[in-house]
Amino acid sequence: MADLSALPRLLANGDWSAAERVLRRAAAGRGASAAVFYNLAKVLEAQEKHTQRQTWLARALSCDPNYGLAWYELARVLLDAQALDGAEHALNRAAHLLPNDADVALMLAQIRLRTGNWLGARQALGVFDSAPEPPDRVDLLRYRIACELGEDATAQRQSLLARPHLRPSVLQALTRTGRGVLPLNITPHPEPSADVSAR
Repeated sequence: MADLSALPRLLANGDWSAAERVLRRAAAGRGASAAVFYNLAKVLEAQEKHTQRQTWLARALSCDPNYGLAWYELARVLLDAQALDGAEHALNRAAHLLPNDADVALMLAQIRLRTGNWLGARQALGVFDSAPEPPDRVDLLRYRIACELGEDATAQRQSLLARPHLRPSVLQALTRTGRGVLPLNITPHPEPSADVSAR
């Protein structure tokens, strides 16, 4: 069995090439664990060596089909390759194994939005139902889902527009879901007075 004692230090220091060497030795040995394959995939990602990530994640999952983080990372790889069906399948597995993981829920909702599964996207965001203050991204996705479903989203829109940093994203959602009509009343600012006599 390979010696992994140096690995935590290498990872903490961001010495990815040395960590890769240690993990490759461990992966080549008999009885390598799912964690070895998973960490090798992550170290390769850190070095922008993306071509082998899917192979190592698949090996991690063949060792341990209940490795939720490996399913999530596999979904990321598949999403990068525009393999939406495969990414959604991997995220469904990850969501089952990591039911409270916010990153899994957000990615699953986003994929379901891309495929037009509005109710499925809403269901994926259920993880945030008990959150006291869900991230802005969640509120934006919920708003978009309500619009796509033809629900009255006026209150949600007003709440989002009250946050100046979100206005561009709200307008983008409006144009995507408006079906040719933007439900906004844009009042022009009054022209400045030309009267300079008071100066």
